[in-house]
Amino acid sequence: MLPEVKDLFLVPIIGAVGLLYAIGFLLREERGKLSSESEKLKKLALRLTLIWVVLVIANSIVELANILGGTISDALNLNAWWSFLTTTSVGRDYIFQYLMGVLAIWLIARARKVGAIYFALATTMLALLIPIFQSHPASAGNHGLAIGSLFFHVAALSLWVGGVVGLVVISSEARALSISRFSKLALWCAVTVGVSGGVNAYARLNFLAGWQSRYGFIVILKTILFIALVLFGYAQRRNLSRGGEREFSRLRLLRTEGLVMVTTVALGGWLSTTAAPQSAAGIRLASDPVVVITGIPMPKAPTLSRILMAYVPDATILGFLLLITALYILGVVVLKRRGDKWPVGRTIAFAISVALVDFATSGGIGVYAHFAFSYHMLGHMILGMIAPIGFVLSAPITLALRTLPQGRTPEERGLRGTLITIIHSRYSVIMTNPVLALALFDGSLFVLYMTPLFGKLMQSHAGHVLMDMHFLLAGYLFFYVIVGIDPNPRKIPHIVRIIVLFAAMSIHAFFSIALLSTTTLLDGGYFVSLNRPWNTNLLADQHLGGSIGWLLGEIPILLALIATFIQWMRDDSREARRIDRAADRAAAMGEEDELAKYNKYLATLAKGDLDHPD
Repeated sequence: MLPEVKDLFLVPIIGAVGLLYAIGFLLREERGKLSSESEKLKKLALRLTLIWVVLVIANSIVELANILGGTISDALNLNAWWSFLTTTSVGRDYIFQYLMGVLAIWLIARARKVGAIYFALATTMLALLIPIFQSHPASAGNHGLAIGSLFFHVAALSLWVGGVVGLVVISSEARALSISRFSKLALWCAVTVGVSGGVNAYARLNFLAGWQSRYGFIVILKTILFIALVLFGYAQRRNLSRGGEREFSRLRLLRTEGLVMVTTVALGGWLSTTAAPQSAAGIRLASDPVVVITGIPMPKAPTLSRILMAYVPDATILGFLLLITALYILGVVVLKRRGDKWPVGRTIAFAISVALVDFATSGGIGVYAHFAFSYHMLGHMILGMIAPIGFVLSAPITLALRTLPQGRTPEERGLRGTLITIIHSRYSVIMTNPVLALALFDGSLFVLYMTPLFGKLMQSHAGHVLMDMHFLLAGYLFFYVIVGIDPNPRKIPHIVRIIVLFAAMSIHAFFSIALLSTTTLLDGGYFVSLNRPWNTNLLADQHLGGSIGWLLGEIPILLALIATFIQWMRDDSREARRIDRAADRAAAMGEEDELAKYNKYLATLAKGDLDHPD
């Protein structure tokens, strides 16, 4: 695809991101409702999203014309176009983008409160980011590092550029109120863009000869523009610290910064259509059938030392872990600066869970999970059963509620108020239903492994990331509902929690037995295609995965069952102490306690029965 077409494709979506970001985070709102200025920006965001959806269709036609090596009229054949969309991974990405665009249009059009704008912003970001998994790095070696770094690079740059766009289009009064808030986001974005861009260049570029190529030249230009953007940000912060600077000067600086950002995005579109030069070793590696399928070369037969020492970073998951770790540490630091305490045990639980997730995705377990079902199941159990318990016990929602900023005015919810609203929303009430949490936690096992879905997801890096995130989030939701210490919109009786845990244990055991009883492979030919030289009995390895799932699946649930009993006893003890305190207060004031009142009530009923016998 021509770079000019690629750049044209990015303009409306990044503009929509900027406008939605301005509505959701920069402009004032009253009790979550959109202001009149927000309504104007919403209409403009709706138009840009409509344009982008049209460009998605146009881009798919141009892409097909490039593949066919013909003209646009050749690509307008309906049968050929539909076959391209439904049978190729690139075509399915266009379908996904179109559906996300339509969903974003629906959300924006119906939005009356800021919450809907957040969902619309997330939808547009997904539409922008998901195709990265099918970009040039997806077909190269070490694509876990290349794709993940590009994912966060594009996400941070889009929010950064979009934020500047939002600041330019809003009113001067709103800009003066919002620029300090944006500068904090810009700092995070700048760090992410710099680090992810450097990692991506390292992953894709042959450093000996690559800098003399067109790709290297574009990378150098982007680096220079990035430094310029950092300097603009520094100048803007100095401008902000000097309260006497004129609004015109501030706006001119923003517009210049926006122009440099647009140029940077244009270079990114050019870079995405330019193949990176590779060394001879890199070319041989990329042509390896195993690398083409998995993204990494075949490891040697697993041993304890190799599992402990192996590390191939999956930058998508690793970037997510770094982000939540940075936010958690920031929250703890904010509390300490304020003079408040945060339990050390919660921080330790969080750190252990982060380490476990990294080990199961980028460490030895994650590496061998690409090549053997038993190691995949071991990683699944760590992500879905063990790591979520630590995250739940680290109480991230409580930490966020104690550290997120309040609204800028008494009428504005702010980030903290928005989080409280989300916790108590109808959506959260539905999601924390223990039956639904159980269905996502255990029911998804049968949907994934007993259907062709597992084999299809194993074929791509995006599928691996999707499975890993699903395991982690479904496990977190389940244990949050059962043993969570964070605020919960539902008060679930302990007896119900125990019943759900016994049900989870039974369902998991049934799934493991079903896996142990299989006579055919569930991977759709994925592991056969790898032709691994070790552990060649694939069906026995699948049965071993069932045994691992049974063992590691039952132990965490049993621990959660014990924890639920302990919580039940503690709650009963607290309730007994509360009743005793109430009785003591009543006795001190010469009043009857609740038990005496209840006994008197029963005596009254008995006397009534005696006075009016049947």
